[in-house]
Amino acid sequence: MAESENGGAAKRPKTDADDEHRDAGERSPDSPVSDFEITRVLRECAREKNIFIHGKVKGQDAVVILEKTPIRQDTLSELLKSSRLHLEMKNDVYSSYQLQAPAHLNEIKTTVICPATEKHVKKYLHQEVFLVEESGEDYRTVTLPYISSQSFSVQWVHNILEKKAEADRIVFEDPDPVTGFVLLPDFKWDQKQLQDLYLIAIVHRRDVKSLRDLTSQHLPLLTNIRRKGEDTIQRQYGVPPSKLRVYFHYQPSYYHLHVHFTSLEYSAPGSGVERAHLLSDVIQNLQADSSYYQKRSLAFPLRADDGLLLKFKEAGKL
Repeated sequence: MAESENGGAAKRPKTDADDEHRDAGERSPDSPVSDFEITRVLRECAREKNIFIHGKVKGQDAVVILEKTPIRQDTLSELLKSSRLHLEMKNDVYSSYQLQAPAHLNEIKTTVICPATEKHVKKYLHQEVFLVEESGEDYRTVTLPYISSQSFSVQWVHNILEKKAEADRIVFEDPDPVTGFVLLPDFKWDQKQLQDLYLIAIVHRRDVKSLRDLTSQHLPLLTNIRRKGEDTIQRQYGVPPSKLRVYFHYQPSYYHLHVHFTSLEYSAPGSGVERAHLLSDVIQNLQADSSYYQKRSLAFPLRADDGLLLKFKEAGKL
């Protein structure tokens, strides 16, 4: 078994193979959704097969996200043999059915945020989106003061780095305080198939918020993340670097430097040109110019209710 940087065995993703035939009625005794009272639907998407719901759990605001899990190749045979079919339409060689799969093959991934803040609710509420072009000067005079004035908590990130939470999900760690990081699956990935592989590398150092803070001083950190992250993913999951998309978000969803590793086959949220910056491009840009990301203009999308969008409007930038 492969070894992680800190000497522990690198972990393979947990599967549900042993649990697939559990009682369909089994439910966690402290299930938060059993007491969930729906207030409104924040957003839904038929294409992505998910829905975001705002409500309350025992008087506390909560957001519940329901998402249909992908069909797995390793369960296809059982799915087709053990499901019930109800004919809807038949015409010549074409027929359409409703397939009712056994419960253990028809799971819905459920994410619960409780207590949910107003920021959580707004994050998932459908909003108009605007593209903002931020110069280096805009970052220093508009964006950075706004970020500094907000209470964007990254305590949950610190909990991961300090092994206070999600320690069993870490598949690799380099503990070096300057160039080290932890690598763990993103919650968007169910770890059951490689087509939608998604892992996050979170750096140990806490003085780098985003792409804007990076200089050539950080090249050892960035090259270490790329090399060891790609090596770990190839060793653990058999996915070579040529089939990975490795990138930063700007603006990031939280202000502690992290890198996204996703399968090229997966159209991950935020992987479009308006928000994603390939790690390989970032490394080359910093090799050519140490202050590249302090000077260049960066475009990114902002939702209509984002406080930063208001600041750009007040500054006459939109």
